[in-house]
Parts: sequence; C-alpha cells; structure tokens
Amino acid sequence: MSAPITLYRLQACPFCERVVARLEEYGLEYTSRYVEPMHSDRDVVKRVAGVRSVPVIVDENTGVTMAESANVVEYIENTYGASQNESAGVAGGDD
Repeated sequence: MSAPITLYRLQACPFCERVVARLEEYGLEYTSRYVEPMHSDRDVVKRVAGVRSVPVIVDENTGVTMAESANVVEYIENTYGASQNESAGVAGGDD
C-alpha cells in the first residue's frame, strides 16, 4: 500500500526540502515523486495541480492538492501539527 501523501519535488530543491523536513518532523508517511528539472517538461505536475512549479503535495487523507512550499508547510502544520500538540497536552492532564 502506498503512502497517503505524495510529494512532487526536484532533487536538491531547497523549497522541496523545507516540505520534506516538516513531513519528517511530524512522522508522516509520504511518497516522493521526482519531476523533470526543465519547468516546461513537468506535465505530470501540471495534470495533478494545475501548475508546473514544485513542491506540490497531494494528501489523500484530506483530498487536498496544493503548491508553494510556504502554503504546504502551513497546511501540514495546521492539519497534522495541531492534532499532535493536542494529544501531547491531553497526556499531561490537569492534576
């Protein structure tokens, strides 16, 4: 079974690495799909997200597809970070 999150990225792309770091920080399973370096050849990304820029994330858990590293990082934090923080808070309890 494949991971529910797919990340379209370029190798050694700092914007893509920013997203990778956040996915790994939250322990999220994801599949990397490396795309063509030439912007005009990124047809697979265009079909999926309507843009040729990377990174692009496709989250089957929520049905979200989005581009732009800042947006993707914010989405990951809001979607997956908050639930982890709440879980940590519940574990501490009010004694």
